[in-house]
Amino acid sequence: MSKYVFVYHAPMTPAQAAPPAPEDMAAVMGEWNAWAGKVGNGLVDFGTPLANGVRVAADGSTAPSQREVAGYSIIEADNLEAAVQLAKVHPHLNMPGGCEIEVHEAQQIPGM
Repeated sequence: MSKYVFVYHAPMTPAQAAPPAPEDMAAVMGEWNAWAGKVGNGLVDFGTPLANGVRVAADGSTAPSQREVAGYSIIEADNLEAAVQLAKVHPHLNMPGGCEIEVHEAQQIPGM
């Protein structure tokens, strides 16, 4: 089993979005929890929403220039294809604004 990082992209961070009605939030979290149930013991870190990202480079810091990074999760899966299949049924993809998920395989650190 390998670890995979899901990076959630959205037009804005959850902190920037209008607060949802409590019943809407409960419905969305129900969908996320159902997805987590599909992943089962492979869910290493459910993750959290992210906000106020700053891109840091040797020549300075800037605000992110592309779609906002809205959150992350870490899962374990047999292979990249299995991780991508879990991403394809993730409720984040149904959120307004054309949300996306990047899937990255966590690699071993050389020499460790």
